[in-house]
Amino acid sequence: MSKRELAATLTDAMRIAGYERFAVVGHDRGGRVAYRAALDHPARISHVVVLDMVPTYDVWDRADARLALAFWPFSLLAQPAPLPERLIAAAPDAVVDNAIAEWGSSPDAFPAWLRAAYVDALRDPARVHAICEEYQAAAGIDREIDRADLDANRRIICPLLALWSDRGGLARWYEDAGGPLGLWRHWADDVQGQSVSGDTSSPKKIRQPLPGSSAPFWRARATAKAHGTATRLSSQSKRAGGFPPALSCVCQLRLSCPASGSLPRTCRGDRLRARTRDGRLR
Repeated sequence: MSKRELAATLTDAMRIAGYERFAVVGHDRGGRVAYRAALDHPARISHVVVLDMVPTYDVWDRADARLALAFWPFSLLAQPAPLPERLIAAAPDAVVDNAIAEWGSSPDAFPAWLRAAYVDALRDPARVHAICEEYQAAAGIDREIDRADLDANRRIICPLLALWSDRGGLARWYEDAGGPLGLWRHWADDVQGQSVSGDTSSPKKIRQPLPGSSAPFWRARATAKAHGTATRLSSQSKRAGGFPPALSCVCQLRLSCPASGSLPRTCRGDRLRARTRDGRLR
């Protein structure tokens, strides 16, 4: 499923919940859904925040030995089935341990029970296949859609905030382009952001608050947080000043959400509508 389809699911879910315009925050793979939503649905997205990622097209266009060696899933998991699925299934614990040790996380960021949940998720062939499909989409249709937007000079018109860990590759790999902000300015008119001290894969480990420049983004009328598997939507009520309980829309099962349990692998707008009562998600 492409990020275009996932972004459409996100905006459908928010409309069903009663919110025509909202802000969206996305980390890692969820960030790719977030900026795609801003490009495809400009009237719906008021602000977008992306954490620890740069546009998919730029990842591939600037790919080099650093990316290939440090973040191998981009190339390996994009290979045709069943090669990557069989490799993961053969040693799921090795895959999780590599991700925890090599992708900028602190050794204590993932307790034993959480590591075990990730390993268990990778023992499920359906989930592993979904993970690989997501990387295949990034290498294929997502990249093609991004390139078409660049060629047509389609830009993100809402304010965009980019934050990334000072420990990861983003802090070093794109210096010749002006860093992540330099890349995002090819895509958006209003860009701000900076690196943050800590490990963005474990928010509790970040040692400083989000920069003060992010304040306008948190004043948005509604906020949606998209993180990989689950698109968690927290929207400010139009009728009251408080925030209702978060509602969740499953976009795609992957390693990032081992707690997703038996939720279906994908969720489309028509399925969401079938699960509503009186215009609200059940």
